Amino acid sequence: MTLTSDLKAKYCGLWELMTHHRFVSQLGDDSLPPKIFKTYFLQDYVFVNNLVVLAAQAVAKAPDLNAASIFNDFLTGVLDPENDLFMRFFNQLGASEKDYSSVKASPTTQAFGDFLVRTSFEGTFDEIVLVLYVTEGTYLDWGARLMEEKAKPANSVYREWIDLHGPEVLGDLVSWLENYINSDSKITAERADYLFHTALRYEFLFWESAYNDELWFDV
Repeated sequence: MTLTSDLKAKYCGLWELMTHHRFVSQLGDDSLPPKIFKTYFLQDYVFVNNLVVLAAQAVAKAPDLNAASIFNDFLTGVLDPENDLFMRFFNQLGASEKDYSSVKASPTTQAFGDFLVRTSFEGTFDEIVLVLYVTEGTYLDWGARLMEEKAKPANSVYREWIDLHGPEVLGDLVSWLENYINSDSKITAERADYLFHTALRYEFLFWESAYNDELWFDV
């Protein structure tokens, strides 16, 4: 057994809840209410900035040029094509410039983002790899499954979002992350368990928050 297989086995129930969440199922069968996807997508737009920080710190802390190039490629993909995608999707979703320029992080988005940023600055390269494995590995899992099931929602935004999380886009990255964790990482089992479990819990809550319309409590 490898470290990643041990962790996935230990938290298989939570992994299953995230990758088979109702959001995913409704995305695949075209029953996801556009309002729910719009809420999710606006929060993802806020959240992606945390992935930029995570990837940039990984480049700075990478043990060699090959490892740095993996994260540089990921960072480039987030900064350029993904930003264009956000703008295009916002237009298709009917989200105005005011909507996406003024959106604030929900409680879950802020907590998840703070966790990633703190890990990126205070943690090691190995810890960054472990966290990114969860964030990208879970998305690859549901994306690949929906593609295997021939999910073809009529909504073009939903179709493209599925395609962007399939093996052709995320397969090589997730494979590299998994191989690194199992072959080269010096992370302790205790630390890996905490990071894996925490990231996975936040991934589930991120789906949930799209339905809960989370708001900050003010008095």
